[in-house]
Amino acid sequence: MPGPSKSNLSMCIVLNICSSILIVVLNKWIYTNYGFPNISLTCIHFCVTTIGLVICKHLNLFQPKSLPLLDMLPLALSFCGFVVFTNLSLGFNTVGTYQLIKAMTTPCIIMIQTNFYAKRFSYKILGTLIPITLGVIFNSYNDVKFNTLGIIFASIGVLVTSIYQVWVGTKQNELQVNSMQLLYCQAPLSALLLMIVIPFFEPVFRFHGILYNWSLSTLCVVLLSGIVAFSVNLTIFWLIGSTSPVTYNMVGHMKFCLTLLAGYFLFHDPLNLLQGVGVLITFSGVLLYTHFKIQESKTSALPISQNKT
Repeated sequence: MPGPSKSNLSMCIVLNICSSILIVVLNKWIYTNYGFPNISLTCIHFCVTTIGLVICKHLNLFQPKSLPLLDMLPLALSFCGFVVFTNLSLGFNTVGTYQLIKAMTTPCIIMIQTNFYAKRFSYKILGTLIPITLGVIFNSYNDVKFNTLGIIFASIGVLVTSIYQVWVGTKQNELQVNSMQLLYCQAPLSALLLMIVIPFFEPVFRFHGILYNWSLSTLCVVLLSGIVAFSVNLTIFWLIGSTSPVTYNMVGHMKFCLTLLAGYFLFHDPLNLLQGVGVLITFSGVLLYTHFKIQESKTSALPISQNKT
């Protein structure tokens, strides 16, 4: 799938930042003001993503590839799990705590790759996990809206997200596909799996309520959140393929900060001094991690003769 031209790259970056923040705000708004069922909302997102990918395919933005069902099933299940539990974390936690705990995905991925894939990381990279972890713990401990159930959902979400991200990288190499081709196969399968479990986890009368009793404004906001979710996925893929690691990570850091501010101003999430210290500690760890990863990628890209000097 071709990325945007240079003239449109800035627009793509702005769209990604806006979409990433808007999806968090919309989902939090939906849970806070409408009480819309979580699994049903996730299923709608997957359905909208599937429709969007079909449109992209017909516009020749990417070439689909048929993939074995047994290879896709674990990915689809983990895809469902990470989105559902991430949304549950958003529903039960403040936006700030939700966003900060997501930073624990990096340490979790490193732990999984070290223990199950025999991958080794430098001491510099491992050292950055200390401020990331300490900052998250410090923030959560001092959160005046601390929610035990929310922390449990967030922790499960981090674990499943980490497993999913590791599997995606492995399957892309194994099946020789890009992320859009993989998403094209797993999104409809994930939607189907959620349709099967919705009647069990969200009672039938509540499921019927989605179809008949929700107001038009509620359904419009839910549909909008699905479109924004697809926009996030699409622009992330464009950015990965069209920018440098520095640009991509700086966009990520900007989203991190702006999402925290959105929670503070739009949902009046309390942020005391000690929580602020936790945020700064975590963010410093994230910045150091990015800096060392970019340094290592540049070093590994040098010719062997230059690496020896």
